[in-house]
Amino acid sequence: MLSDGFHDVPDGKLAMVVTHLEMRTAPPLRDVSLPDGVTLRNVTPTLEWYRDIFNRVGAHDWLWFSRLQMSDAKLNAILTNPDMAYYTLSKDGQDEALLELDFRQAGECELAYFGLTSKLIGAGAGRYLMNQAITAAWSRDITRFHLHTCTIDSPQAVAFYIRSGFTPYRRQIEVADDPRLTGMLGRDAGPHVPIIG
Repeated sequence: MLSDGFHDVPDGKLAMVVTHLEMRTAPPLRDVSLPDGVTLRNVTPTLEWYRDIFNRVGAHDWLWFSRLQMSDAKLNAILTNPDMAYYTLSKDGQDEALLELDFRQAGECELAYFGLTSKLIGAGAGRYLMNQAITAAWSRDITRFHLHTCTIDSPQAVAFYIRSGFTPYRRQIEVADDPRLTGMLGRDAGPHVPIIG
C-alpha cells in the first residue's frame, strides 16, 4: 500500500534527491600522495577535450548530462571564462579525471564537477584530487566552497564529501528527462538506474 508520502514519477523522467553541501573555512588536509604513474595538470580546456572527459568520467556511468545539452557556443563561453578553473589527473598519457571549479560568484567557489574514470577509482586518486580542489578553492578570496550531488551519483559521494570537510545544508528533488530516452546518451548508460518509459 502506498502512503501519501509517495509521488509518481512520469515515464521517461528521472527523479533525484539532490544534496547541497558547503564549507565555510578551509579544513585541515591529510597528506595524500599521487598514485604511481599518475600526474596532476591544470588544463585550458577545448570543447573536444571537455566533451570527451565529461563523457568518460560522468556521462556513461553516472548519467551526467547537463553539459551535453549545451550548444558549442554556450559551453565554450563557460570553458573560456577566466573565473573557471580545470584540472585533470593523467595516467599512461591519457586524462582520467575532471575537476571543475567555478569562481564566477564573487566570494564563492562551486565544485561544479568532480570525478574519475574507472581507471583511477580505488587508487587514492580521488582523495588527492579533492585535496587539490580544496587548496585551489581556498587560495582565492572566498568565504564559501560549495557543491551539490544527487542520488544517481556514486553511493559513496555524500560520505566522501562530508569526510572532505563539507557539511550538508539542504536537500531538494530534481525531476528531469531521462537522457537515455531522449537519445542524448546510449541506453546502456547509467546501468545502476533503471529505464522506465
